Amino acid sequence: MGAAMAARRRRETPPGARLSIGALSRATGIPVETLRTWEARYGFPVPERRPSGHRVYAVALVPRLRRVAEALARGHRAGQVLTASEADLQELLAAGTPSPGPEAATAVPADGLELLRLVAGFDAARLTRALLTQAARLGPLEFLETVVAPLVREVGEAWAQGRLGVRHEHFVSERVGDLLRSLRLPLEERATGPLVVFATLPGEAHGLGLQMAALATAFAGCRVLYLGTETPPADMVTLTRDFAARALALSVSAARRSTATTAQVRRLRAALPRRTTLLLGGEGAPAPRTGVEVFADLRRLDAWARAAAAGGSAPARTG
Repeated sequence: MGAAMAARRRRETPPGARLSIGALSRATGIPVETLRTWEARYGFPVPERRPSGHRVYAVALVPRLRRVAEALARGHRAGQVLTASEADLQELLAAGTPSPGPEAATAVPADGLELLRLVAGFDAARLTRALLTQAARLGPLEFLETVVAPLVREVGEAWAQGRLGVRHEHFVSERVGDLLRSLRLPLEERATGPLVVFATLPGEAHGLGLQMAALATAFAGCRVLYLGTETPPADMVTLTRDFAARALALSVSAARRSTATTAQVRRLRAALPRRTTLLLGGEGAPAPRTGVEVFADLRRLDAWARAAAAGGSAPARTG
């Protein structure tokens, strides 16, 4: 009877029909809060606005969202699934449960579950102490790779799946951001290498990846000029020119992966002095082009920064 009723509903639903977020939630089995989280973090699903201002969603989104839910249930990560093309999503589903990949080596360490509990409980003091202990034990680069990056990734996944709220991600972003700044400033005072300017494009509010890259670059010996998020491109160009910066570093999150971002990067590259390298990192970074370096991980950025600080030739473009 359930299948017959569903078939009748499909026949009665016009192709251009629109659903409220509650109706979309019921049709896909995905909680309303999770749908809102995915839109904020990954730019999907995108609602339309009625003249009244209410959000509505195309009924055509339902099949894809069901496939997304299925892929997540099989163990694929939200960041991978929600930004995948339709063809890639079909391939993920056809492949079944994912096998452990390179991320397994950098999964949240044994005490990572405790860090997640501290985040869930908003225990700022204990979280800071735990992170400072790890930073002192591991050193900046390994701390970023084996503690900070996995923690941020796991909190983001928990948010995307509805296990944590946006308040938790804001909490950990601010707490970890403060810690990374405190670790970077002493390194900046000792750095003698070329200057690297750090910023994000307008509309890019995610700043932790930028903070991590700035710390890694300062640790490698380069001087850092940190502008933060959502910096006007004209200001980036002026500062890199006025201070003869060796590079301008941008962090691009998965939510900003788009042709518009690629066009922004292209225009920025054209406006920058030829001697200034444009460094890109993050899940949404466009493909490399002339005068642009794309770094898939902090180790490659570290190698580039060390070569630059030593006055030698930086490594070739990496994707």
